[in-house]
Amino acid sequence: MNDTGHDRTERELREALEALADGVRAAPDAYRTARGEWLRRERRRRLVLAVLIAVVFTLATLIGLWVLNQSPANPGVIFSGADGTVGHASLPRPQP
Repeated sequence: MNDTGHDRTERELREALEALADGVRAAPDAYRTARGEWLRRERRRRLVLAVLIAVVFTLATLIGLWVLNQSPANPGVIFSGADGTVGHASLPRPQP
């Protein structure tokens, strides 16, 4: 009896949905309108993404250039020798 009730419920639900679907009528140009709106959103999304990528790339480049420009004019402690040897400025140099 449970299967019969289940089958009856399924049949009634199918009939109700078919009746509802029969009453729905799409506008003649609904597909074209929906597709046009979707394409506009897609173009806008791609444009926003391209602008965002350009802004991030520009900011990264500018920050990198600024950091490189902040290096001191005089040589640091590590490279203190005129011949490019590695040493510390406060340590005495070995005599050759």
